[in-house]
Amino acid sequence: MIVKIAPVIHEWTYDAMCHDLLEMDGNKYIYEVSKGDSEPEKKEALLEDQDPLWIELRHTHIADASERLYEKMNTFVSKNKAAQLHSRDGGEISTTDLQRIVQALPQYGEQVDKLTLHIDIAGKINRCIREYGLRDLGQLEQDLVFGDAGAKEVINMLRSKQNLSEENKLRLLIIYAIVCPDKFEGDKGDKLMQLAKLPSDDMKAINSLRYLVSSDAKKDARAGGFSLKFDAQKELVEKLSKGELPLNEYPSLSESSSTSQGTAEGASAPKPAQNPQPMSRRSRRTPQWAKGRNSDDSQSSDSSVLRHASGDFKRLGNRIFVFMIGGATRSELRVAHKLTMKLKREIVLGSSSIDNPPQFILKLKALGPS
Repeated sequence: MIVKIAPVIHEWTYDAMCHDLLEMDGNKYIYEVSKGDSEPEKKEALLEDQDPLWIELRHTHIADASERLYEKMNTFVSKNKAAQLHSRDGGEISTTDLQRIVQALPQYGEQVDKLTLHIDIAGKINRCIREYGLRDLGQLEQDLVFGDAGAKEVINMLRSKQNLSEENKLRLLIIYAIVCPDKFEGDKGDKLMQLAKLPSDDMKAINSLRYLVSSDAKKDARAGGFSLKFDAQKELVEKLSKGELPLNEYPSLSESSSTSQGTAEGASAPKPAQNPQPMSRRSRRTPQWAKGRNSDDSQSSDSSVLRHASGDFKRLGNRIFVFMIGGATRSELRVAHKLTMKLKREIVLGSSSIDNPPQFILKLKALGPS
C-alpha cells in the first residue's frame, strides 16, 4: 500500500516539498536576485551534493529547515559587523538584505549566496503551505491512512476549503480511494468527484490506482500499516549488506559471491556501525507537517557522511545498487541516503523515473480503464 500512496501523499521534508511545490526542472531551481534599482536578475541553481546546505537540509522537516536557515542567517550577521550595517535596524533580515551584504562583502559571496538561495526556497515553500491550506490537508491525509478519519472529514474538507487546488483535491481522493475503496463503488465515486468539482477525466487516475492496489494492502491501510520509512526495502538492503540474503530467493549471478551456507557473500561487506542512531517510527498521532526537531527526519544530518561525497565514498565499502522498476519517489531517495550513512556504504538508487505527484497522476490516467 505504501508504494501506491507515497507518490501522492504530501511529504514534509525539504527535498520532497521542493519537487512537489516548486517549478523545478530536475534539480534545477530558477530564482530572482535584486540588483539595486534595476530589474531583478534571474539565476539558476542546482540542488545537488556539491551544495553543503542542501546536503544538510534536504531530509529535514520544512519547519526545521526554515528554523536552521534563520539561525544561520542571524549567526552570520551577528558575527560580522559590516553585515550588520547593511541589514535593517532591529528588524527581520530579508533576502534583499542578504543580497546587499553580498555586494558589500564580496569575500562572503559564495557563503551568503547559498544561504540566500535556500532562504528564498524555504520562503516560497512556506507561502505555498499557507496559501494552499496544506497543514489541514496533510493532517487529513494521515488521519485517513491510519483510520482516524473517513467520509465525513473528506466531505467537510472538500466543502469548506475553497483554496484547495484541483491537484490536491484529486490527491486526497486517490488516498481515500485506496484506504476506503468501497466508498467509490457504483456512482459513489462520481458523486465525490462532483462535490470536489473535478473533471470526469480525473476519475481515470482513481480507478487505475484502485485496480493496482491488492486487497491485502487495503487491509493494511485500515490497520494503521502506513509509514514513509520503507521498512521492507530497508531490511532488504541491510540484509544484502551483511550477506544474509538467502540464495534460493535471491540467486547470485556469480559463483564467487555465494557461500556453502546458502547466503549471499558478505565477507567483503563492511560491518554496520556498532551503535547506529535508532530510527524511531513516526507517531501516528503527530502528522508530518507538525514534526519539528524531534522528528526522525530532522535529528540527523547527511553531512556526516556526504558533506565531502567524492572523498568519503572512496573510503566506503562496495556500492549497493538498487533499481526500482516503474518509478521511485523522493521518499525512496531519502531512505537510500540514510542507509548510506547507517551502513557506511554508498547506496545508489536507480529507477525508470523519479516521479513527483503530477507526473505520477499523469501516468495513472494513461493506464486507462483496463
